[in-house]
Parts: sequence; structure tokens; C-alpha cells
Amino acid sequence: MHRSAVSPRSRPGLRVALLATVLASVAAVVTASLGTPTEATGRHRPFPLDLERAGIPQLQTALATRRITSEELVEAYLARIRTLNSNGPGLNAVRVVARDAVAQARQADQERRKGRVRGPMHGIPVLVKDNIDVKGLPTTAGALALENSRPAGDAFLVTRLRAAGAVIIGKTNLTEFANFTTNGMPSGYSGLGGQVLNPYDVSQAPSGSSSGSGAAAAAALATVTIGTETSGSILSPSAANSLVGVKPTVGLVSRTGVVPIAASQDTAGPMTRTVYDAAALLTALTGVDPADPVTGTSAGVVGTDYTSALSTTALAGKRIGVASSPTGNQGVLFTEALDVLRAQGATVVPVTVNTGGMPPSILTYEFKRDLNAYLARLPRDAPMRTLDDVVRWNLAHADEGSVKFGQTQLVASNEVDLTDPAARAEYETNRNTGISTARERIDSVLTAENLDAIVFVGSGSAGIGARAQYPSVAVPIGYDPSNGRPVGMSFLGTAWTEADLLALAYDYEQASLRWRPPSQVNPSLFRCADFADRTTSCAP
Repeated sequence: MHRSAVSPRSRPGLRVALLATVLASVAAVVTASLGTPTEATGRHRPFPLDLERAGIPQLQTALATRRITSEELVEAYLARIRTLNSNGPGLNAVRVVARDAVAQARQADQERRKGRVRGPMHGIPVLVKDNIDVKGLPTTAGALALENSRPAGDAFLVTRLRAAGAVIIGKTNLTEFANFTTNGMPSGYSGLGGQVLNPYDVSQAPSGSSSGSGAAAAAALATVTIGTETSGSILSPSAANSLVGVKPTVGLVSRTGVVPIAASQDTAGPMTRTVYDAAALLTALTGVDPADPVTGTSAGVVGTDYTSALSTTALAGKRIGVASSPTGNQGVLFTEALDVLRAQGATVVPVTVNTGGMPPSILTYEFKRDLNAYLARLPRDAPMRTLDDVVRWNLAHADEGSVKFGQTQLVASNEVDLTDPAARAEYETNRNTGISTARERIDSVLTAENLDAIVFVGSGSAGIGARAQYPSVAVPIGYDPSNGRPVGMSFLGTAWTEADLLALAYDYEQASLRWRPPSQVNPSLFRCADFADRTTSCAP
């Protein structure tokens, strides 16, 4: 099926017909042997693992001991998608399910039976953001204009996942064009996919633009998810959805086959419920891609097993700069997190990182250039060939919801004259100065205070880190006691320090044990989800 929990166009009759088709297709995939989503497929017994809490190590143990198969695992996640995404709370985080998901899982099971296990990701279900090419599925970036835009093959990062044995079960919704459509669009909204809900608090934004990946990971609609970031789009939804998020150094993960915003800052990365899972997923994603020359700069770290760097003593003897001073309940949680760093042996040093007064953004210039390059690589029958095509299509189909919130950013980028030498010179100056300024501001603080990393509350490292092309790792630090909303912090480092940052985050995570699943923090949202017999207090 090419459309699963999709928000179709706004004609009621079409919406009902499509929904009926979607549900029938999902039911066929999941098979009639599912009594309720808590039952394992085919064996009529409760699924033996708590998927909301189970990470890659627990799943691999269950697979290795044959308590479950990858096929059963995929079917259990498909059941969760049906229950939490399409029905029940209607999180709307998954935009499309891969029709070959179960077949992929069966292949992983066959390899396992033959003694071939490719690593921690073998047989593990993954959802990728719907701006990443997956063969056989459209890559839409959430835009109605790209609803039928099908790539010729997988993105390079997807080929890496498949090589690691991962099972690609579908794609997640997102803020349309990775939040580069217009000013004022709600985080998590796309004209094609509709509005993603935050499972911790549906009154709050799931944050963008990897909102679907964030909500899907939080609600365990797959073991792990992939997001993309230009400036904050992994880190911010990770903080909002109580996740571990890794925004890698630009060049560590290939961008080939990913709908872009700006090559100077774009990167894909893990969004998971644990640091170990993020490390295992990042290990599978890396590789030098000839079609993305910037990945050549990662040659010194390609092949790193990021799980091997994880340690519960990583913070001992480290110096951590603190660049945030939040107040209120957020401040209390951040202070408690810093206390954990100290208890683990780190020295905490207040620092100031200047994040203001940067050169003008280069995103408007690069978006047109890079989107046109992406669209030019698509098969000849692709519906859109240029950004101008998208802008014109949106105007022609405004009555179908294509520009509900406008397209100011698309139009501004489309008006850039890429052939103008003066415009190019101004852009290159802003790009180069932005990168060098951001790097100097981060590196000078790291060097002056002899720091191993800098921590910020929430996704505070996103803007300066994005301009510098440097890595950050976000980790949950608790929940606001007044409303249950997640709070996180992010570790920022210099280039290629992902292993160190993940180790620091892992030590903190294991010492603090602050993460809680959304059904515990926000139980009312899940109370009537059809995981068991409905209570009399729930609507039919």
C-alpha cells in the first residue's frame, strides 16, 4: 500500500473512501490472526515484550532466543500504528507503510536462521522521515505537489540501513518541506499528511520538522526513527517528545536521496528512546558516498562502532560547560541534571556562547539550488522538476489545501536568481563567514575552559551548532511537574565528536533514569486505545 495513516485531501467522500481502503490494506498486511493488538501474530498469545520500553538490546535478545521473530515484531509495530496512529489517539505520525515490510522481516528471519546476523540493527523495524527516498514509496516532504513523486531507488542512508539488516517499515509525517514552506506553519503540519500530535501532550507542538519521527519514536510505532536537521529539526522534536536525538557533524551521514533545504547545514540522524539505540543506529547510517562529496571528510571516523564508546564512567574527570540558565520548573530539572553530571565525576563550568549577531541565513539561496538538484535526479515522469513547478502547482491547487498557511518561504527562494554573480558572491560570503564565526565561538569556549562538551537546556545548541556544522546529542532530563511536558538537554561538541557526546549522554542517562513512556506521563491519551477490551467509560 502506498498510503497508510494519511490525511487525504479535504473532500469528505474521498477521505472516507481512502480511509476504508487504507484500513483494509493494513488489515491484510497484519493478517487476520491478530485478535487485539496486544496479541502476537499467528500464535494467539500476548506479545512477550513491552514495545513501549523495549530497545534494540532487548529485541535482539528475544530474536536470538527465538522468543519472537522479526516478522512478528514488524506485525506488532504495524498493529501499534493501526491502533495509535490511524485509530485511537490518531497521532498521525506515520504517513505511509511499506507494503513489503513483512517480507523484509521474513528475509531477516531467514538470514538469522542461517546464522547470518549483520549486527544490532538486524531485523529491527525503522521508520524514516518522508523526505528520504525509499524505493517503491513516494518521497513527498509532506507536500501535495509531491504526492506521486517516486524516486528511482533508495537514499544512500537507506542502503546503509538495509545493509545493516534493518527493516524499513514506512515513513513519518513532517512539517511540510522540513518547515521551509512558509512563516507561521504549525510544527508537524503538512498539506499531505495533516497534523502530527505530541503523545506526551497533544495541546503542545510535536516540534519540527521531524515531528512525525519524534512522535512515532515516542509512541513506539517502530524501534527507532530517522529525522533530518537543518537547524533544530532533530534536536527540537527530540526534546519535545522525550527522545535521544543525534544531529551529526555535516558529512557524517550522506544526504543523497534526501529532499534538501541547504547542503551547508543538512544532515539526517537518529531519533530514539535510548542512547544505546541512537548509537547503534548512527553506526549503521555512516559511510562515504561518492555522490555526496562532503562525506569524504568523514573518512577518519567511518566504521566507528558508536556503541563501543558507551560507558557508565564517561563523565568521570570531564569538564562540561553550561551555556543555559533556565528558570521555573525547567530550571529545577536542568539543575538536577547538572547535579547528576557532578555526581558522575564531571566538573561543571558556567560558560557563555555567543549565539547572536551571526551573518544572514543562507537557507533561502541554497534551498532553490539544492531542491532543483534533487528534483533533477528523479525519473523523467516525476510530477515536479523545479521549485518553480512546486510554487505554481500550489497556487493552482490552493482549494485542495496545498497552501493552507501560505508559501512565503518557497516563493522567496524561488525568486532568487542563481545566475546573478552578485547574489552568489553575497551568499558565499555569508555562508563562509557563518561557518567560521560559529566554529570560532564554539571552539574558543571549548579551548579556553578546557571543556569536553557544552550543555544547553532543550535544543539550545541547535542554531549555533547548525551554522558550525558541529554535532549535538539531545537526551531527556525529566517532565515538568505542572503539566508533564518533557524537558531535555543537549550536548554540543566540535566536529566528529559524536562518540564522545554519546558516551557522555549515556553515562547521564544510565545514572539519572529519567525517561518515562508517554502512556505513563499522559495516560488519558492511551486509556481508550484498543490494546485490550474498552472500558465502559470509553466511547464506542
